[in-house]
Amino acid sequence: MGLTTALYTGLSGVNANSHLINITGNNIANVNTTAYKASRADFQTEISNTLTRGSGPSATQGGTNSIQIGLGSRPSSITRNYTGGSIQPTGVATELAIEGDGFFEVKNNGEIRFTRSGAFKLDRDFNLVNGQGARVQGYGIDTDYNIISGTRGDMRIPLGNLSLTQMTSWVNFSGNLNSSGPVAANGSVITSNVFYSDAAGTIPAVATDSLTSLYKAGSGTPVFAAGDVITVSGAIKGTATLPPKTFEVGATNTTNSDANGTDLQSFMDFIGGSLGIDTSVPLTTAGVTAVGGAIRVEGNTGEVNDLKLDGVNIIVNAASTPSLPVSFTKSQDADGESVRTTFVAYDSLGTPMTLDLSVVLESRSNAGTVWRFYAQSANDSDVSRAVGTGTMSFNNTGVITGSSGNVISIDRDNTGAVTPQQITLNLENSTGNISAQTDANSNIAAISQDGTARGVLTDFSVASDGTVIGIFSNSQTRHLGQVVLANFSNPTGLMEVGSNLYASTAASGNAQVGMAGENGTGSLIGGALEGSNVDLSQEFINLITATTGFSANSRVLTTSDRLIQELLSTIR
Repeated sequence: MGLTTALYTGLSGVNANSHLINITGNNIANVNTTAYKASRADFQTEISNTLTRGSGPSATQGGTNSIQIGLGSRPSSITRNYTGGSIQPTGVATELAIEGDGFFEVKNNGEIRFTRSGAFKLDRDFNLVNGQGARVQGYGIDTDYNIISGTRGDMRIPLGNLSLTQMTSWVNFSGNLNSSGPVAANGSVITSNVFYSDAAGTIPAVATDSLTSLYKAGSGTPVFAAGDVITVSGAIKGTATLPPKTFEVGATNTTNSDANGTDLQSFMDFIGGSLGIDTSVPLTTAGVTAVGGAIRVEGNTGEVNDLKLDGVNIIVNAASTPSLPVSFTKSQDADGESVRTTFVAYDSLGTPMTLDLSVVLESRSNAGTVWRFYAQSANDSDVSRAVGTGTMSFNNTGVITGSSGNVISIDRDNTGAVTPQQITLNLENSTGNISAQTDANSNIAAISQDGTARGVLTDFSVASDGTVIGIFSNSQTRHLGQVVLANFSNPTGLMEVGSNLYASTAASGNAQVGMAGENGTGSLIGGALEGSNVDLSQEFINLITATTGFSANSRVLTTSDRLIQELLSTIR
């Protein structure tokens, strides 16, 4: 009985230590495996063979202990150590490390699996995948790049394949306006030659007269004919030459001109619009009118709004010899302290638009100064350059106290972009207000805005909560999604299925999935990987212990075998 027990226990010891050697060897083999978690073998004794039971003491006899012979050992469990490994920076944006508890959720051939290894990359379709092609799961985004929590799917990061434009909605300004400059009182006044509504040149034309019935003195021939295209070019406003504009004579626009019309009023409206005269300013007579048969042009106040039409060309039909059906004479210059700045804004398609902002000293009193600004753009889709006007008020220390009319509107008809586009001119902002104090000259500039031209997704980063932040070539950033993490009530109950992947089981419980930092999960570190948590020195100690135990149990087998042979020899 004793020799049989020795053989059995020796065999069980050999078996137990072989398990330990296998587990230790596997740990050592995976010392460089990304995010590998070391395993530990736990053992328990086999049932014992009880030869006698113990007894308690009596009045005449002392107590005795039971006599038991153990029947070896066997594995009770294999426990995986889920403590974190060291974080190793890699600089690769697609690679992620978990600092703390949790698992990445991936979809492998349609099945949900979990992993600690963040050695991810992008496949051909821009899916974030592991080395075996399992797709990383996360929250998606809506059309405004907002994270949609609760609905998980494959994480896509379309580098070089996603573009973004940002429509300008605000512009910040800074600068100083010279409060000691002259107050504006006059705008430019320019008058054309006289037109007549009869061939004899006796009846001065009025605004309602047809363009095809206008005559110059002594000509006897109408100045314009139906279908004529009139090009106005060379007009100067302040120091800027205005872009040319075209006008077709007729009830319909058949030549894609900037405007068309049949009467003198429509032509005067065209001239006023092309010159950017803002007629909405209260208590002024700015505009284009017919006076005594002549076209009278009165511009807005301020030296930067001064109009020069003496060099203007009004050409009827570009293919013909240039003619001058209209000539102008200037009788008054625009005056008043003023300043002009030019800046670029963007429509919803990313198209750049050039805008001018002119600021003119309108009044001065003991309370301070009031300045009027004029916003204009040649990219406004209608014929008028004027897109808005308003005022700024300053106290007697030059500090701005308020503004009005600072939301301008730009028409973008037939461009494919959002129309009208509204832009807020932030004349009072946290980064640099406009002041109105004495200086040699006024100066103002646009210092920042929220619009950009088209940009392509060129890079990305992952925040600690798993949010994937896309970086575009136009310096804009947007959310592209959010990598989720899963946690379990009993992570040691997960079943390893190979390739650094785990499957949930009844022992582990269901996955609790959410953003990093929720459900007991840790945080994410982008551009890094988690190393193995194998303690190599401890594994060598375990290996030595296991081999020593294996050798010792082998000796039990050989000794038992010799005793049995001796016993058999004795019997013979």
